[in-house]
Amino acid sequence: MSTPAPVETVSTAADKAKLAGSVVLLVGGVAAFYLLAQQPLWMRVLALLALLIAAVVVFFVSEPGKQLIGFGRDSAREVRKVVWPTRNEALQMTAYVFAFVVVMALFLWLTDKTLSWVLYDLILGWRS
Repeated sequence: MSTPAPVETVSTAADKAKLAGSVVLLVGGVAAFYLLAQQPLWMRVLALLALLIAAVVVFFVSEPGKQLIGFGRDSAREVRKVVWPTRNEALQMTAYVFAFVVVMALFLWLTDKTLSWVLYDLILGWRS
């Protein structure tokens, strides 16, 4: 078997600065929303959204953001490869699951009643 290649994470100072700037923009957006309490609501929401969008853009320009985009693309590619069941197959499997649940419920009920009868009636004689 082949061993997987070790994952190397290289964080440059520029990436760290981009991530820190993204966090600062995010916190700034929330702070601006509350600091602009005297302004109309639309202006507060606009300031919040503008700073949040700026934070997202700065994040996606950094290396972790690019890796996240790559992961999303790979995930979408894998989802396209999945062979989904037909409606008939899905209904059949659902019926099998329901039937199994009913059989297990009956089995557990019968087991519970049998053990209850053996313990309380035969061994302890509590129910006479």
